[in-house]
Amino acid sequence: MPYRLIAIDLDDTLLGKDLVIAPRNLQAIRHAKEKGVIVTLATGRMHRSAAAVAQQIGIGGPIIAYQGASVKNVTTGEVLVHYTVPLALARDIIRVVKPYGYHINVYVNDELYMERLTEEGRRYAKLSGVEAHPVGDLREFLKADPTKVVVISGEDQIEELLQEMKPRFGAHLHVTKSKPVFLEFSHPRATKGQALAFLARYYGIDRREVMAIGDGYNDVDMVEYAGLGVVVGTARDEIKHRADYVTSSGEEGVAEAIEKFVL
Repeated sequence: MPYRLIAIDLDDTLLGKDLVIAPRNLQAIRHAKEKGVIVTLATGRMHRSAAAVAQQIGIGGPIIAYQGASVKNVTTGEVLVHYTVPLALARDIIRVVKPYGYHINVYVNDELYMERLTEEGRRYAKLSGVEAHPVGDLREFLKADPTKVVVISGEDQIEELLQEMKPRFGAHLHVTKSKPVFLEFSHPRATKGQALAFLARYYGIDRREVMAIGDGYNDVDMVEYAGLGVVVGTARDEIKHRADYVTSSGEEGVAEAIEKFVL
């Protein structure tokens, strides 16, 4: 059965460490599209950040952002899915995490807000290619449900925080690491796997005709949902074990998978 829909993660999958897309990846995506395959992005990034990459590589139509909390058409602006974190829960997360001194991001109306512009905040804004808005006390600032809440710290600290926060908030929210240093809180239905399943239904495509390519913890349910789940070679072993296929390359893994299974 040919693959008709390909969902690709951005950071450390399509984008290298230098945030550049390998020419071979671009060529493989272009050839897949020429064969009539639908190519989309599936990222934890904000929609506006992902849309800039989509425009760069010529992807139109709906893309998945915010770990699956947002499915929005980059061409028309039509919002197909938008799940948020209830305001009371968002404020409670901030209250619980703030004493640790870790950096916290909140996202409202596709804008990035933080208490102050820390080094972590600067790096995150640069990585995403968006402007950061320092607003002081985040609990006071928040007046509407954010799309998600993200905590940034060291790898060990984030793992410890995950173990503490999952029992506390896991019954009401999706709590996951998108990267070893990012802990994310979002709506329970805001996962890449559920968003990709929505897109497959939207296009009338069977899950067996879907390929997903990723590298991170937040890609696992998308990789497991797809008919062919691909993990790039630079991913951690516990993530590789969940894949149907592991590429030999990291920065050209997208091209390797598309060339092998689509072209």
